[in-house]
Amino acid sequence: MATKKLASWALALQFSNLTQPVTEMAVKSIYNWAGCAIGGYALPPAGVALEAQTALLPQHSGNCSILGTDAFVDVQTAALVNGIASHVDDYDDTHADTPVHPSGPVASALLAVAELRAPVSGADFITAFVAGVEAECKLGIAVYPEHYDIGWHITSTTGTIGAAVAVGKLLGLDLEQLQHAISIASIQVIGMRDSFGTDTKPFHVGRAAQSGLLAAFLAKNGYGGSLEGLEAKYGWAHVVSTRQNVSAELSTLGSTWEITKNTFKPFPCDRIIHAAIDGWIQIHDQAVKKGLSIDDIKNVTARVNPMVLSLTDNHDPKTGLDAKFSVYHVGAVALIYGEATPAQFTDGVVKNSTVITLRDKVHVTADKGVSEHEAFVAVEYANGTKLEVHVEQALGSIEKPLSAKQLKDKFLEQVSAQIGEKQAAAAFSAFSQIANMTDVGKIARQFKRQT
Repeated sequence: MATKKLASWALALQFSNLTQPVTEMAVKSIYNWAGCAIGGYALPPAGVALEAQTALLPQHSGNCSILGTDAFVDVQTAALVNGIASHVDDYDDTHADTPVHPSGPVASALLAVAELRAPVSGADFITAFVAGVEAECKLGIAVYPEHYDIGWHITSTTGTIGAAVAVGKLLGLDLEQLQHAISIASIQVIGMRDSFGTDTKPFHVGRAAQSGLLAAFLAKNGYGGSLEGLEAKYGWAHVVSTRQNVSAELSTLGSTWEITKNTFKPFPCDRIIHAAIDGWIQIHDQAVKKGLSIDDIKNVTARVNPMVLSLTDNHDPKTGLDAKFSVYHVGAVALIYGEATPAQFTDGVVKNSTVITLRDKVHVTADKGVSEHEAFVAVEYANGTKLEVHVEQALGSIEKPLSAKQLKDKFLEQVSAQIGEKQAAAAFSAFSQIANMTDVGKIARQFKRQT
């Protein structure tokens, strides 16, 4: 009955059911996603995907926007490309209890449909968004960590279903149709961790948005599917994981809100590395006050949770070529620049001689006694000075969340680079006040790249 339970709850959900913390977190999640999507279009994967997809479609084939550009495409391509762009920097939100990045699949699908089926009010958009996020996060908890550990990318495997629930609610599906949509989405399971570090990782998110959207439209038009796609013997939960607890998790819908556990990244890389970055930035700031030079750094150390090295060593740990996964690279840039933004993860910075030299001085050890949000970092200088910092909770975690100002600054920094400061400020105002809008689709059309 899990599929029916999820569909029934989603269809019954009303904006008036949402508590203030739920609504506030939904709005933050949406504008954080928008900032990541607009800023992320500057990197190649989104543009390459748009060019490839456009070649398969008739010219002038759509009226849905690619955020931060002047392009209009069909609804499926909009969901795909905006989803890719939102995840390409690895700067998007993360559910505290799982590695699910909730907003990418759901918001990318919903905004495309909001343009297609205009007008969609802000209240309806947020309600559908929350329904989709709750669906994907509850499913994520039900199969985590076993599902993730065997190699699935949990954001896309759950996100496809979350997108289908959200779009299905916005389209006004009936109960049986939404059960079909969930099942059609569930068989389009996508995303394996082998893709991490490649262009295909953000493709997972875009494809999840696109597939969930398609599932909802198919069901809307009478396309059939299983009514028990989640819980059946050969359904989603049993096929994708060695353990599942779907019925129990879905029983908490509406009482335990997963969206309130959403977190926002201060740094564009895996959150497991954030505590070390936080500590090294603090040391950079101390060093500046003391007049210590980068050139005089003798040794850089970190003691971290074993997952940090497990993640790093699966890529190119010392070269930094896979910078988003390299604790060595982030150690170097945090100490040199005093920050770790998308600007520090470019090819130019990775190949910078000063960064390379300092990267070779970074030494990291694993300690099972160190939590995932904790790090002990230190820097030794040639004059004998040693600076040490213990980060107990990483910036951006549930315990140490980004402030409203930090979230706004993050949005403006990403978006300004793509569409200019004036447009970025207007975009932030619109997305942060989305609950009051009568036509959400207008947002995507208002803020285009300046030419």
